[in-house]
Amino acid sequence: MQSYDVTAETTAPPSVVWALLLDPRSWPAWSRVEALETGRSQGLSPDGRDGVGATRAFRTGKTVTKERITALTPGTRFAYEGVENPQMADYRAAVELHGLPDGGTRIHWHGTYLARPGMRWFFQWYLRRFMQAMASGLAEHAAGVDVPPAQGD
Repeated sequence: MQSYDVTAETTAPPSVVWALLLDPRSWPAWSRVEALETGRSQGLSPDGRDGVGATRAFRTGKTVTKERITALTPGTRFAYEGVENPQMADYRAAVELHGLPDGGTRIHWHGTYLARPGMRWFFQWYLRRFMQAMASGLAEHAAGVDVPPAQGD
């Protein structure tokens, strides 16, 4: 079993980061994912708040991967598993959000997988970089999202 473990920090509050994770339509704006393939996805929520069991099909280049949401702890933990990926098996990952004292968020994205024989060394190198770009892209995008002022401000 191989793994990756990356982190990024943003000035955005956990609620903003959480909303971006739940909405698969936002992923192409902040990640290396090029498109959400809605016709190949299942259980997508029309309001951008996918729940446990939703399967999202993302295209990057010519490759389409499918991932199913397996657990949600609102505002703090988003877990998923690979359903279809031509390069790896037994993929399980989680994104954990930790509020920071200044109101920002630490994004901790980690996962385990089995790479196809002959591809293990490459995937160890490639996936860590790819997932760091995902976490950093999420952090940067979230920092630019306008947060409505709290009631009474």
